[in-house]
Amino acid sequence: MIVTLRGTIQAKEAERVVVEAAGVGYEVSVTAATSQNLPALGHDAFLFVTESFAMYGGGPTFYGFATPGEKAMFEAFRDNVQGTGAKKALEFLDKASKSLPDFRRAILDKDAKILTGVFGFTKKTADKLIDALKDKFEGVPAPGVERISKAGTPDLASSNLSQALSALAALGYKPSEARAALSSVAEESGGEKLPVEQIVRLALKRL
Repeated sequence: MIVTLRGTIQAKEAERVVVEAAGVGYEVSVTAATSQNLPALGHDAFLFVTESFAMYGGGPTFYGFATPGEKAMFEAFRDNVQGTGAKKALEFLDKASKSLPDFRRAILDKDAKILTGVFGFTKKTADKLIDALKDKFEGVPAPGVERISKAGTPDLASSNLSQALSALAALGYKPSEARAALSSVAEESGGEKLPVEQIVRLALKRL
């Protein structure tokens, strides 16, 4: 079983990379965040890897992660959430990658509001994740600093934040992505009321 992979980046897309190691090219599925943080083509990279095998035979599919915490969270999704295979687990991880420490805390606190408002899960999926993972996440590492208060997400209902949300939507950003960026801006502002134009500029830096 392959558990790590070190080699040269030969191809790189949003959700897929090819890493050549010892003359063999390995196609590895990754989250968009992991792909973005990997080196450019021709440079060496290191990934933690897990293999997945199709139910009806065939070769393995490789899934790659930047940290052991990402890999552990992926495996928690895949192994504990009913009806979740490796591909869906990677989709869940991609959303959680906005802030793994805050996602983990939301699961442990059973906070569906943060899962829907910040991470973009539907209410049904948020409840499903909490039910499946609330007793599984204590041992899952998620290094980093929690940025969202336990009291919940910053209030996006204020006039300026609502206008900024509309502006980002007009620019083509998905509501879940825009809300996550605005939540980060509101959190870092410490409650200070910022002009709409400044809020939009700060949010765009996070998108």
